[in-house]
Amino acid sequence: MSAETPASREVPKENRFKVWRQTRPFWAGLFTLLGGLPIAYLPYGDMRLGNVTLAMKTTAGAGALIIGVLLITLGLTMWFQPIVRVFAGVATIVLGLVSIPVSNFGGLVIGFLFALVGGGMSIAWAPAPPIEEAVDREDDGEPEASAEAGAVLTAGLPEQRGPEHHATDKTIDANGGRNSAG
Repeated sequence: MSAETPASREVPKENRFKVWRQTRPFWAGLFTLLGGLPIAYLPYGDMRLGNVTLAMKTTAGAGALIIGVLLITLGLTMWFQPIVRVFAGVATIVLGLVSIPVSNFGGLVIGFLFALVGGGMSIAWAPAPPIEEAVDREDDGEPEASAEAGAVLTAGLPEQRGPEHHATDKTIDANGGRNSAG
């Protein structure tokens, strides 16, 4: 399943999101997105408490914005390109750690913790093994063997020598035209 197709066409519409969510590190991407929001917002936001305005602006606001936007991008990457989940997880953890000195203690520790959890979940996630579909057969499950099928299978094989073939000096050195290693 690729990023272009949200789910198989055979899946009912009410289950498509569930199937999509189970085929990628969904929760890791969500935690990473939630970690990027406070890291990007807090250096630029201000809070009003009655008549008092509490400004969180810092000189490292551009760095915090870049880290927050990168975390949001990595979260979306985990969702839509699950093949790069390990890289995205490691990058998320590194950016979360860098956000501590750059972005108001990592978005007041909230964004930092979300980024670490999301990155760890992304690294730990593995796709489920594919489910092999069982073919329902009316007979006992064994394929029918015919003389024609046996002739077709052995048509491409060279003639096999029986046990009566004895090795000579030439065949020992030549080994039937095949080289042997060691």
